[in-house]
Amino acid sequence: MAKGFAKGVFTGIAGTVAAVAGAAYAFKKKVIEPEEQKAAFIEENRKKAARRRVSH
Repeated sequence: MAKGFAKGVFTGIAGTVAAVAGAAYAFKKKVIEPEEQKAAFIEENRKKAARRRVSH
């Protein structure tokens, strides 16, 4: 009986850890990475604009 309980607790903990890791990964892909890409795009445009100002 105790052996089965310990196995169930371990399985539950492993499942919870996997679910939290999956949620964190999905959040990173859906929210954080697009924001970083947008910031990089804006910074690149600023650099291009600065080069244009200097060249004229």
